Amino acid sequence: MIIWRFSCPAPCLRAVRPRLPVFFVLALAVLMAAGRPAAAQLAELRYGEAVPRDVREMYDRGLQFLANSQAETGGWTGGEAGPGVTGLGLMVFLASGEDPNFGVYSNHVRRALRNIISTQDANTGYLGSSMYHHGFAMLGLAEAYGAVDERNLWTEKGGANQRSIGQALELAVRGAITSQKRNSFGGWRYSPSGNDADTSVSGSVLVGLLAARNAGIEVPDESIDKAISYYKSMTAPSGQVAYSGGLGGFDESIARISIGTLVYSIARRKDLTQYKATLGYLKQKLEQPTQGGWVEYTRYYQAQALFQGDVEAWEKWNKLLIRQLKQLQQSDGSFRGQFGAPLSTSMSLLALALNYRFLPIYER
Repeated sequence: MIIWRFSCPAPCLRAVRPRLPVFFVLALAVLMAAGRPAAAQLAELRYGEAVPRDVREMYDRGLQFLANSQAETGGWTGGEAGPGVTGLGLMVFLASGEDPNFGVYSNHVRRALRNIISTQDANTGYLGSSMYHHGFAMLGLAEAYGAVDERNLWTEKGGANQRSIGQALELAVRGAITSQKRNSFGGWRYSPSGNDADTSVSGSVLVGLLAARNAGIEVPDESIDKAISYYKSMTAPSGQVAYSGGLGGFDESIARISIGTLVYSIARRKDLTQYKATLGYLKQKLEQPTQGGWVEYTRYYQAQALFQGDVEAWEKWNKLLIRQLKQLQQSDGSFRGQFGAPLSTSMSLLALALNYRFLPIYER
């Protein structure tokens, strides 16, 4: 099976999100039967190159691993665990274009969603044991919102935590904003009541908020502006991004530089000098191997940052990524790293998922 990637303006994609995979297949079949070029029928869809075979094969093996290792309760164990890990695993199932309602992984999608929602604090909206988990789980909910038919989400009715995806997402957004209001830096730290901040945790939460806004959930401009101001204060003229506290502590962390590039991009702040500096830094390091600590985490953010910032640079880096991951994938489809196989696999596959471009957060 050849999977084609395409791009579409954000309003167009949101309009077709609930039925995207089925619509796409049917439309393509009709066009082929008619013997007419796709552009003649669907001018709003712009077809690109086929997804590389190596990517499809790696992704399929990784999906099988995640499907086989998912617990009946919807989460994953064996290393880092919690709603953030479940949110990233959920995104892997959504990212390749499989129909989330009737496809082969539809039960895994619903199971993951039930897990995230049922573990949410009904009063605070807090998801998990840290704001890392909160951010990634919120992102997973945002990417599923509008794509998953909720009529069969809950197999048994009743229970205080059986919220809809939209209700859970709104509650998570409210929890993130409440936490930010307590924070003198305008960002986030591990605890929702923390008064200090760091650019890593703040990145996970801010991307989740931006994805929720993209999905149609109300997110105050003030919240986004405060978070971007925090990132500006943490970005050096060189493009390096500090970890926590005030100015200073700049070093070569490709992960943090990628996070900075990504949040500036999807917040539509590409006019900022800080954005140009972080993107320029990444482009100078395209052929530098990803090494040291937090490798899977770094690839996850670097893929998105380069894709949002410079497609040509991403294409060059992506070819190197494919070769690296092909050597690293295990026979069972997993990727092994410091976070444990489920999370390391999810982050590695999501770094490859830019080749598919089905997730709304991967729109440019």
